[in-house]
Amino acid sequence: MSRFVNLVKLSVGTESVEGLERWQDSPRSHGPDGLPRHVTRMWPKREAEILAGGSIYWVIKGTILCRQPIRRLDEVIRQDGIRRCGIVLEPGLIRVAATPKRAFQGWRYLDPADAPADLPQHRQDEDPLPPQLSAALAEIGVL
Repeated sequence: MSRFVNLVKLSVGTESVEGLERWQDSPRSHGPDGLPRHVTRMWPKREAEILAGGSIYWVIKGTILCRQPIRRLDEVIRQDGIRRCGIVLEPGLIRVAATPKRAFQGWRYLDPADAPADLPQHRQDEDPLPPQLSAALAEIGVL
């Protein structure tokens, strides 16, 4: 068993990595400390493993395309009084090898051994392929 675990999450409504970047650059996505965060209804039971070095891997249009290291988990209570988990993220997205992922609700744990590899540094700023092409190439094992 690994010492840490990752999360994988659908980026609902996002069309591209650039769209996720734009959303995270907006003040609406930031917590009080100015860091990007994603608020979710459920609190991860494996919190200690996540905080030991885990990242959130973002699924965009059926393909895991990028990740962000998780800094901490904050309690968030909104106007409805319900306790939620604010997943506080390191700013910036790290592109990974395109990996197909079927739709699911919420988030899932992702073992480091099963996580897509980061793209090499020299490929981080490449113009991305269209999501459908990227998904098709990943499906046949080309990416």
